[in-house]
Amino acid sequence: MIKSLLGGLAGVATVAFLSSTAMAAGPKVVTGPAADAGCFTPWAADTQFFQYPAKKGPFRIALANGYIANTWRIQMIQTAKAYAEQPDVKARLKEFKVVSTGEDVPAQISAINNFIDSGYDAIVVNAQNPTAFGPVIKRAKDAGVILVAFDNILDTKDSINVNVDQKGLGELWAKWLVKNVPDGGKILEVRGVAGTSVDTDRHNGIHEVLDASGKKWQVTEVAGKWDDSVAQKVTADAIATNGPFVGITGQGGDTGIVQAMMDAKHPFVPFGGETENGFRKFCATHAKDGLKCSSAGTGPAQVAVAIKTAITALEGQVVPQSVKLPLAIVEDPNFKKDQDFFPDQSDNFFVGNSFPTCGINFTAQEIMGQTKENQ
Repeated sequence: MIKSLLGGLAGVATVAFLSSTAMAAGPKVVTGPAADAGCFTPWAADTQFFQYPAKKGPFRIALANGYIANTWRIQMIQTAKAYAEQPDVKARLKEFKVVSTGEDVPAQISAINNFIDSGYDAIVVNAQNPTAFGPVIKRAKDAGVILVAFDNILDTKDSINVNVDQKGLGELWAKWLVKNVPDGGKILEVRGVAGTSVDTDRHNGIHEVLDASGKKWQVTEVAGKWDDSVAQKVTADAIATNGPFVGITGQGGDTGIVQAMMDAKHPFVPFGGETENGFRKFCATHAKDGLKCSSAGTGPAQVAVAIKTAITALEGQVVPQSVKLPLAIVEDPNFKKDQDFFPDQSDNFFVGNSFPTCGINFTAQEIMGQTKENQ
């Protein structure tokens, strides 16, 4: 009798263990399309589609951000909070937590581990390093926690990535320089945060196009960290030591880059840069003086797409493993006031901070009404 009972309990335990393991094994790979095909565009023709076991909401979702010391990241945090407060989203969230850990990769990994241990349903992450997160990705998968990386994504097929074509963005800027600088020459490349996938991919795109152009280029590289004040200082130093330049490309902090040019009385030259409002103001005002700009990127609202992806996946709906977002592009001579740049808004405000195909739109007031602090 006792032996039989013990055997029965062992059988129940085995079934429970197997059931738990199956649930924690990650999503099913299914055929597309995605639940919201207009929003969740697969990265490529061979992108897999995931379907996670449906959970009952409302959900606990965390944002694990790394670097915070520039305008884009601050606006991204504000946008995430604003999105979580929108009525339809708020109704599906039990808790929305935000933590920024700086450039310390182990600290960001520790934050994600803490969220897993605390039982969060999904974690959205802007990763400081694309390859350092292997163990924590496995922990999330084993625990049944959905991990969605955006902007600086993760080099894995075991989580969801949401991003623009960052290498393609670098290629776009370099093509602008090739087109508008007929004889090649000295170029200033103001890079982002070292070690991140965004900085690496954009840099590689720039150099592949320049190298294939048949023109001779001398490229001076500096690290502007996507920040106006840092980019302004390193640009001023580069102009003083290596200038003048026949073209410039900047991954961010572009308002500061142009200001450094003006302070040094450096001639205006063709420029491939991001989507800061101040940069676009300069591009529109000084185009006639030689500042011929290609302004392209993706707004901080991609964090809202990442949160939307997490919620959709938690509800058991089909999503691509890798989601491709559109770029916001404006090039000279097409900068239009109150459409592509806003004279009355802050220079630091990133223009194009919406994804209409995802139903994601924000006013400046919604975003600026939020703080950058952890919550």
